[in-house]
Amino acid sequence: MLFPAAIAAAGIFTYLNILHAPFIFDDRYHIVENVHIRQLWPPWEILARSSRPLIHLSLALNYALGGLNPWGYHAFNIAIHILAGLVLYGIVRRTLLSSGCRRRWGAAASSVAGLIALVWLVHPIQTESVTYTIQRGESMMGLFYLVTIYCVARLDGSQHDLAWKIAAAGSCLAGMACKGVMATAPVLAALYDRAFWSTSWRELLSRRKWFYLSLCATWLVYPVLLAQAPAEWKESAGFDYAGASPVWYTLTQPSVILHYLRLAILPFGLCLDYGWPLARGIGEVLAPAIVIGVLVAGCVWAWRRSPQQGFVGAWFFLILVPTSSFVPIADVAVEHRMYLSLAAVAVLVVGGVIAATQPRTGEEPIRIPKAAWAACGVIIAIFSALTVRRNLDYSSQIAMWRETVRVSPGNPRAQYDLARSLEAAGQVQDAIAHYQTAIRLRPTYVEALNNLGHVLAISGKAEEASPYLEKAIALQPDLAEAHCNLGYALAQRGKVQDAAPEFQRALQLKPEYAEAHNNWAIVLALQGQTEAAIHEWNEALRFDPGLADAHNNLAYALYQSGRNREALAHYEQAVNLNPEYAQAQVGLARMLSTLTPAEGGNPTRAVAVAEQGCRLMANQDPGCLETLAAAYAAANRFQDAWKTAEGALQLARSRGLTDLAREIDSRMRIYQARNAGQPAGIIQ
Repeated sequence: MLFPAAIAAAGIFTYLNILHAPFIFDDRYHIVENVHIRQLWPPWEILARSSRPLIHLSLALNYALGGLNPWGYHAFNIAIHILAGLVLYGIVRRTLLSSGCRRRWGAAASSVAGLIALVWLVHPIQTESVTYTIQRGESMMGLFYLVTIYCVARLDGSQHDLAWKIAAAGSCLAGMACKGVMATAPVLAALYDRAFWSTSWRELLSRRKWFYLSLCATWLVYPVLLAQAPAEWKESAGFDYAGASPVWYTLTQPSVILHYLRLAILPFGLCLDYGWPLARGIGEVLAPAIVIGVLVAGCVWAWRRSPQQGFVGAWFFLILVPTSSFVPIADVAVEHRMYLSLAAVAVLVVGGVIAATQPRTGEEPIRIPKAAWAACGVIIAIFSALTVRRNLDYSSQIAMWRETVRVSPGNPRAQYDLARSLEAAGQVQDAIAHYQTAIRLRPTYVEALNNLGHVLAISGKAEEASPYLEKAIALQPDLAEAHCNLGYALAQRGKVQDAAPEFQRALQLKPEYAEAHNNWAIVLALQGQTEAAIHEWNEALRFDPGLADAHNNLAYALYQSGRNREALAHYEQAVNLNPEYAQAQVGLARMLSTLTPAEGGNPTRAVAVAEQGCRLMANQDPGCLETLAAAYAAANRFQDAWKTAEGALQLARSRGLTDLAREIDSRMRIYQARNAGQPAGIIQ
């Protein structure tokens, strides 16, 4: 039990720092925005709607237990990875105890298996399959793949032969419901059986022909599952994928596989999104193709000489066939594809260390010398430290995308995702720079054009924004977001009449688009169509009740229409949804300070809300300070009201806000008079 405990402990130690890592990249689509995982029961509805039903079922279970708290999702991923490590340990140990290996390796079987499993478990390349939440598809498939092989290892001499066969077929089917790479499992299982448990193919087929046919029967499930795949998946993989031809994809893969092998030995420069370019000429691929050809030929030669030795190479290359051969996929290189293939490298590393330090020769039983224990211990310690360090890159969106851009600066998608992360964090200028880099690298990058236009527009650079948005629309006329953003930019420039058709077009394309309803309502309000605007804001909130902007805008329109109770409720909603929404704080404070108690007024709370709003604006907004002064006055704190109004007046004058300055000045006289105990009329 020593090594199983060590495997569990190592898995927990190396991945303990990911429990609070946020969702990133495709997690947004598959988890955060995925309405299909919001309801666990009935589970068959989830199973029937997905090409990877067990993955989505696991996500639904996580959501049922903890909503969108990342902790539970990461704990599940860690558990799957540890279980896979334990099964790999079981496979290697039983293999070394097989009749063909026992004499030489039997005495050291547990130790060798434990070292191999630990190297595989803590290797930093595995972080993409464990720490990156949605890539549990790879690790879950990997677990079922390993269980299938383990069941084959248990068939020899077992009194429960049928039970292990049923378990293998069930595991193979479950793996198919996780990811298509599982399709190679029946073939690899047969190769494993032939290499370690059967003396010939004839013997294997005579004993287990129907068993392997049952494993192959699981292939029939995959076309059914594939039919459930989202349209964007079908457009980004397979022979219909327009981004790469099978020929050039195949010619590019030798370089990718050599990169994987380099990372397996020297795991530095890990990258979430390589943006690996396709090969552009034969000269570029010739050398890598020769190297891979030699390695494959060596594996074939090794198999002919000794299937036990050749199986290690078969394990590595066969598992990569679905993703790294001739079927084009939009992502040419991704590290999670090495999840299972890495086991072959771990076998060679540990075996090589033992061989290099083995004092004995010939066919004597293997005894692991102290030097081998020390060398393997150092490798495991280094890999563990690198994994813990790599997990820190997953601690935030910005950290991950900065590292990705550092490793792959020429990848426009990485530049775009870094820009999005920076924009969400309020680092607008840095976001603009990375959006511009993404567009420079790919001038037809519609999403980057649209987002750059949006961030420029909300930054007060509407004139700069318009050309980017117009280009995005020219490239993709049905992009509702670009029409909405262009409408906003035009409205910012005072071209309200030109903005109206853009918002209307956005709503034609996407009737449930809450942001477009919100912006269209602003245009209607500017045109004096208050009731129509109120209707549009209500529509925005019908589609997105959490849109704080719509609550704030609707509250102001209702307040202007004298519908104070309704207005107050929407201001409250806006502030609750976004406690740092300064405009909503000011609007709420204004109402709380001017309404009577019967209408919901509360001068004391008005002061607290207005003070918070002014803090959010660094006490540099004259309108906010003027509202705070009015709140102080409503609470009978006239000295504070006068001093605050004085500061507001200075700011208004310094910014040339003549009308506001005049209004503040007149109010200051009232505050001063009331502070001196003199009647000065009604303060409103």
